[in-house]
Amino acid sequence: MSANLSDRDNNDSRVDRQMQAMGKRARKASRTMAAAEPGAKNAALFAIAEALIANRSAILSANARDMREGRDELDTALLERLELNEKRIEQMAEGLRQVAALADPVGGITDLNYRPSGIQVGRMRVPLGVIGIIYESRPNVTADAAALCLKSGNAAILRGGSEAAHSNQAIASCISRGLTDAGLPADAVQVVETTDRAAVGALLRMPDYVDVIVPRGGKGLIEFVSRNAQMPVIKHLDGVCHVFIDEAADIEKAIAIAVNAKTQRYGTCNTMETLLVAEPVAGKVLEALSQDLRQAGVELRGCERTRKLLGPSIKPANDSDWAEEYLAPILAVKIVDDMDEAIDHIETWGSHHTDAIVTENVTRARAFIRAVDSSSVMVNASTRFADGFEYGLGAEIGISTDKLHARGPVGLEGLTTLKYVVFGDGHVR
Repeated sequence: MSANLSDRDNNDSRVDRQMQAMGKRARKASRTMAAAEPGAKNAALFAIAEALIANRSAILSANARDMREGRDELDTALLERLELNEKRIEQMAEGLRQVAALADPVGGITDLNYRPSGIQVGRMRVPLGVIGIIYESRPNVTADAAALCLKSGNAAILRGGSEAAHSNQAIASCISRGLTDAGLPADAVQVVETTDRAAVGALLRMPDYVDVIVPRGGKGLIEFVSRNAQMPVIKHLDGVCHVFIDEAADIEKAIAIAVNAKTQRYGTCNTMETLLVAEPVAGKVLEALSQDLRQAGVELRGCERTRKLLGPSIKPANDSDWAEEYLAPILAVKIVDDMDEAIDHIETWGSHHTDAIVTENVTRARAFIRAVDSSSVMVNASTRFADGFEYGLGAEIGISTDKLHARGPVGLEGLTTLKYVVFGDGHVR
């Protein structure tokens, strides 16, 4: 027993040293990246895209190895996320080109104004520094995360899941080549090579070298990171999203929005999990909507009033249903007296991710968006629009339900912060 503990301690110590060394290199590279010109960053992104295409055979070979090794351990959904093909590699490359085409957020000075003393005070947008990203399964995240961190002038330490280790290293090789070709430090993006889980814990204990952590994966991973990180975390835990159909809703719009919010994709964090319907229109809405949802294969779980309206074949919903992120063709349905009850329900059971109202009453729409404390609040639109690309951010590193420092889809601007800059001409106080 003591020998095993000693071996484990020695291994953890070795991993700690490896991660500390990565952190030191990343911190040094971050200073270069913060001062890098937009042209150099864009050149790196285009060079990485070219390297991905040129080396797709090696990437596919590495991915095939991951698929073989994971076939006995991973379920079908995880294998689907893990698998790469020619189309997905092209999509990765195109994603890099799209990020290169975005406006560079770094260096812009805003709110510049003269003070009574004669100095000018403004705020400049600057990179966060070093971003640690911990993610599972999808190897395309390696390229996506690298692109966003590079464009925003940050350095990055990426720790992908062990199931995608070979794929991630093949992609990392292309990233390193692209950075070098553009004259930027290869250490600006480092992919952790070891599959030892101790590397995650070590990364979370490096506040001297890592400025922020972004976990991308299941709830268990995000909870672990949030609990153990010694630096700020950009994250959301759940996507318990609601659509509220108000008594002043256009019924045809309401049905289309609700069907899309639930069925367009089931396994995403911005999929509707609970439908709230105002009692005055419940009969008109639910009878037609329930047919469409059943035809799509969605199982309904309803409150007592919903079951009374639609029949006992609807399963009863309880408190666990109101709090559940199903990520599956299951929908909880509740009839509420009015908008106030809907807002109370969202506040009690929601996850502050994305919530929507369907109404033709502008006054109630404005009251809803003021009262609902979520990172995205929508009027007459599907919750599925809560996405960086749809918001015009180009891409996103994730979605944050926190209030500091980024909230909602986190794109390039969310990977930067602000500092005050002051201009004088020999001014003294």
